[in-house]
Amino acid sequence: SRRWPGDTERLARMSLIKEGTDQQVRMAYLAIVASYSVNGVAKLHTSLLQKGLFRDFYEMWPDKFNNKTNGVTPRRWIASCNPGLADLITATIGDGWLTHLDRLENLAPYADDSDFRQRWWQIKRNAKQCLIDFQKQQHDIELSLDALFDVQVKRIHEYKRQLLNVLHVIHLYDRIKRGDTENWTNRNVFIGGKAAPGYYIAKKTIKLINNVADVINNDPDVGDRLKLVFLKNYQVSAMEIICPGTDLSEQISTAGKEASGTGNMKFMMNGALTIGTLDGANIEIRDEVGPENFFLFGMTVDQLEAYRQHYDPLTVINEDPDLARVFELLDGGHFNRFEPGIFDGLIASLKSKQDPWMSIADFRSYVDTQKRVEAAYRDTEHWVRMSILNTAHSGKFSTDRTITEYNQDIWKLIPINMSDSHSG
Repeated sequence: SRRWPGDTERLARMSLIKEGTDQQVRMAYLAIVASYSVNGVAKLHTSLLQKGLFRDFYEMWPDKFNNKTNGVTPRRWIASCNPGLADLITATIGDGWLTHLDRLENLAPYADDSDFRQRWWQIKRNAKQCLIDFQKQQHDIELSLDALFDVQVKRIHEYKRQLLNVLHVIHLYDRIKRGDTENWTNRNVFIGGKAAPGYYIAKKTIKLINNVADVINNDPDVGDRLKLVFLKNYQVSAMEIICPGTDLSEQISTAGKEASGTGNMKFMMNGALTIGTLDGANIEIRDEVGPENFFLFGMTVDQLEAYRQHYDPLTVINEDPDLARVFELLDGGHFNRFEPGIFDGLIASLKSKQDPWMSIADFRSYVDTQKRVEAAYRDTEHWVRMSILNTAHSGKFSTDRTITEYNQDIWKLIPINMSDSHSG
């Protein structure tokens, strides 16, 4: 009230108590007031907090807000889970990279070395074989080692848009059934994740993935061209097998909805290429590796907000023949012939004008970008070069950098030299 005298609307917005017949404590506001420092976990996340959710508090205490982009530890997410790759990196640039991950940049020149690319590709193929063997423990599905390994593993949630991924898989299936397979790239699609017990749509999403997989994987017309696997009981130990064997990392959340993500970083460190929206840490991954080594699609936060005002999924579906055929299959019960109506609610959510995740809006951009992915994968030398460059430019995404920034900007603790502390 001293800062903005007479601004009763602002005082009401910033009140720690939400007034009304049923008063509630605004816990996030209380945390901001009580905290010395407040940070988002990716540049976009921090910006959205400052401009949107916590704008009033940012205007009051701008120095309290800062960004600390997430990271993951290379000790676990390269050295432990991908020892073949770790050994090649060490043999090429020395062993200091594990604690100074920015040194991975020294790998970049080797992307132009044909012998190094061949060794890199063989390590990736070995990791893909490990993933094939891992999924065979759960499924009776034969997978081709030469196919593109397309992976989306994360919590099942509408904003992460596993449904958009499934729509694309159905589109590929429809192409095969219509004989539209010119310049085809074989693809193994892996989706994994857990849903909250009470999250109805998420549970239905898992059911749809498995039903679509059952149809595709047992259709003799499809063969090795396309496989879909839902990885059961997804967990961290499974990710240690999954991320080294991944060719394409799916980071396709609705722009503005993902705080950061760390799976995208794990995949990048292990040489996977990313298809993604400008969301969370995807933006910084793209900045690091360069737009030519990242498959960008979809609307930005601002574009989505503008489009939301007149969003009509049914019009989009009717004007896109590929998307219309996908929904003909879904609406006609092609994937639930013995369970009529089971996916009606799921389909209705996608078609709703109020769908906050706007999967239909990004479908065409996603499909067109996936065609770019397929063309790039068919050029093995080019793909491997991009894979090497993704690893080489992943140094920013180490927890060592994140923790150092926290300490320099917030904690201001004196680091302990562990070698000195053990010498006595």
